[in-house]
Amino acid sequence: MKKVLLIALVGMNVVITSAQKFDKVSSASLLKQYETAKTELDKLMADPKAQAKADAWFWKTKIYAGFYSDAALKAKYPNSQVIADEAFQKYQSIDPSLKLLKENNGQDALFNLYAPSFNNGIATFNAKNWDSAYYFFSFAVKYSDVIFQHKFSTNLNQAFDTTSILYAGFAAQNSKNADNAMKCYDRLISNKIGGASYIDIYRYALVNSISNKSEADFKKYLGYSKDMYPKEDWEDYELSYFRKNYTLAEKSSMYDKEDAAGTMSANRYLQFGDIFANIPKEEKETLDSAKQNEYLHKSADAFKKANLKNPSDGIAAFNAGVIYYNIFSLQDDNVSQVRRALQDLNSNRVIEKDPKKKLASDAKFKAQSDALKAQRIELEKPMIANADSSIIWLEKAFNLLKDKSDRSGIEKNCLMKSVDYLSNIFIYKRDKFRGKDLKAFDDNDAKFKYYDALHDKYKN
Repeated sequence: MKKVLLIALVGMNVVITSAQKFDKVSSASLLKQYETAKTELDKLMADPKAQAKADAWFWKTKIYAGFYSDAALKAKYPNSQVIADEAFQKYQSIDPSLKLLKENNGQDALFNLYAPSFNNGIATFNAKNWDSAYYFFSFAVKYSDVIFQHKFSTNLNQAFDTTSILYAGFAAQNSKNADNAMKCYDRLISNKIGGASYIDIYRYALVNSISNKSEADFKKYLGYSKDMYPKEDWEDYELSYFRKNYTLAEKSSMYDKEDAAGTMSANRYLQFGDIFANIPKEEKETLDSAKQNEYLHKSADAFKKANLKNPSDGIAAFNAGVIYYNIFSLQDDNVSQVRRALQDLNSNRVIEKDPKKKLASDAKFKAQSDALKAQRIELEKPMIANADSSIIWLEKAFNLLKDKSDRSGIEKNCLMKSVDYLSNIFIYKRDKFRGKDLKAFDDNDAKFKYYDALHDKYKN
């Protein structure tokens, strides 16, 4: 029994002796005599065995954190924060519960690493030294996390330092380092940190996920954005992601489903109208003329429905009218090509003198001529319908915009173009009735003259 007790006492003596080795370091550190403490610690750490002890790394953290927090000592020991950081990581790996730190009131070392870093972050941020600002704010976050995790802060309800995280993100964003910015913003967003000063990080997260074509991230951040800012309109971001990450066929399918469900807003109809009207060149080149025509009609349909959802929107009505006008113009170009082919056929016709050859030549000419005439008739059939549709929506736009006193620059441009397009269509329709229907000719001529006379009125 006495032998066992002796062993226990010997063990206790080892612990006491170990602690006593750092007495001079501890005493000097507690008096903030950090250079004296460093001298004593350096002597102890010359022994490799000391480097395996938590005490050594704890006191080294405390000493170099003290250097970092003192302007004069920091100038003398310029890498003090790096050395303190490395020492703390080694200490924490040996004593993850920070028992030794707590027993020695060592939390001031953590604050000595946090506070100067935060202040340096502010100074470098204001000087627009973005990389330095990111470094210092990130360093501040690192140690504020330890402070809050172990409840060393007087604010027991705070989980982390939102300000340091936010400004670390701002600094990274300003230095064009999206990955580092998103590390910061993701932490704030995922913890539902909100308010007027934070909404831009939600927007940035959406734009970044759109650029990266990350559907999972986009859906994640969109969900948080809608949850935190329900009164904001996030529809543009949804469509932007949709525009950049879906094929034209997928966009068309989604439009059909949403349209059938009756859930689309006027703005969403406008956005779909723009998508189908402005197909990217590389995608458009893969479509035949029939498919391109189909998407133009779908665009017109979307713009019409946008106006029906918002009857005062003259721009939506104008866009619908322009789409029909463009379809009409394309068809007119096709008719003109056939007309020129027919003219060339007549111009290049060779009159055969030999009766037998003439009979065959005339038959061949007639077949070619009849084929071109039939083609022209088929091409002209939908032209009037598209011209009339264009008139309906361009006149609607004209009537909505002409009496508006506070027209925007876009609205002024739409009004001027409405007048020009309408005059072009009515002169086309007038000439179609020339010598065939006098009343229709006069009606369309009157309309042409009416809009043509307004050109200069709405020019500016």
